[in-house]
Amino acid sequence: QVQLVESGGGLVQAGGSLRLSCTASGRTFSTNIMGWFRQAPGKEREFVASTARDGIRAYVTTYADSVKGRFTISRDNAKNAVYLQMNRLKPEDTANYYCAADQSVNNLMSAREYNYWGQGTQVTVSS
Repeated sequence: QVQLVESGGGLVQAGGSLRLSCTASGRTFSTNIMGWFRQAPGKEREFVASTARDGIRAYVTTYADSVKGRFTISRDNAKNAVYLQMNRLKPEDTANYYCAADQSVNNLMSAREYNYWGQGTQVTVSS
């Protein structure tokens, strides 16, 4: 089992920034892939970004079109952590943000593929 704990959410004005953190514990060798999803009220959970191991030391990052150029995902393997730096936030970014992890998935952007989830952290962007 892998336990994921997110932090860093909050209330910010449009145009502002937030940095989300997610720390993994337990079977962390099962975290080759770590990602962020978000879910707004009444909407399905949607992919935001992911970082996937590609070889021994390389990682491939993937972003949803809606956040490209504004959000940056990074990871610190020594701390078993993944981060999401969110800049130029918009009101439509308002959602509960979830950290997800798994050893391997077929579709990085599909929430159904991930077995491990955090409890979520709320991000609210005011206009």
